[in-house]
Amino acid sequence: MDVLSDVLLAVRMTGAVYYDIDARSPFVAQSPPTAAIAAKVAADAEHLIAFHVLTSGSCWVEAVEAPEPAALMRAGEIVIFPSGEGNILSSAPGMRGQPDMSQYYRPVTEALPFVIDINGDADSERCRIVCGYLACDSGPFNPLLDSLPRMILAPVSSRSWGWMTSLLDTAIAASADRDAGQEAMLAKLSELMFLEAIRSHIDGLPPEARSWVAGLRDRDVGAALRLMHGRFDEQWTLDRLARDVGMSRSAFADRFTAYVGVPPMTYLSRWRLQLAARLLQSGATTVASAANTVGYQSESAFNRAFKRHVGVAPGAWRRGVVRMNDDVSGAADPSVRNG
Repeated sequence: MDVLSDVLLAVRMTGAVYYDIDARSPFVAQSPPTAAIAAKVAADAEHLIAFHVLTSGSCWVEAVEAPEPAALMRAGEIVIFPSGEGNILSSAPGMRGQPDMSQYYRPVTEALPFVIDINGDADSERCRIVCGYLACDSGPFNPLLDSLPRMILAPVSSRSWGWMTSLLDTAIAASADRDAGQEAMLAKLSELMFLEAIRSHIDGLPPEARSWVAGLRDRDVGAALRLMHGRFDEQWTLDRLARDVGMSRSAFADRFTAYVGVPPMTYLSRWRLQLAARLLQSGATTVASAANTVGYQSESAFNRAFKRHVGVAPGAWRRGVVRMNDDVSGAADPSVRNG
């Protein structure tokens, strides 16, 4: 069981490359918080992650309201803002700009990505930046989002950089001719780049790091996570999990909680709710069927757990999600907008 991939699938991670920026210094490009533009660029997304990939040159990157100083970003690196903070890319640290909110929308008659030229000194270094967004579910339970820092700056591995940039260039070039499938190619490529950055982030964590992503590489915690994700519908107990990973009950509970932030059985319960919510989102699965699929022995126990964690009963939650999806589909259909 690949736990990271399992989570990315369960939280409906989808990507889009929005901008291909060619800039020469002096330049500054400031992006707003994703919460301010989510309704325009990904109306059905619960949460929006911003990312930038530098394919040539170098620049400085920082979150708008971060206390940390700007970091130097070099070609071959990707920066991710998991919480969707407003951020700045600039030719020198400390520069500030103003987001152009008119540039944030989902095009109907145009193809992504938007091409933007920022003309500075013609003799200065060329900086090429590919920017986009990753939409995902934030609830009922997204352990990845909860464990990431506010900004991740990581290199794309050398084994992947060549084919990634080649595909990126091919897809962006195809957008000018509106070739079939190029936006889908860019979307999948952005998801791959995100995964590369997360893997690089995990590899670079210090031994003392304690978080869900750090737990993935820990022998005992990682083994427990693989068991819970791979066989989520089994009737696990704390004793059985501890025995299967080769630890005492108390040592296992303490170690798991230190990494993941919640006790093992709480984590399992929340993960089951996330999987059930994913089933209910389609509108075609009954509450009883979803409860049974994820390992609950009674619908009433599932209802209580869901309402306790999410705040509403699963049936009401499902109706709200289906209604929202219908509203989004109607808004995206020109025939609906035009009456």
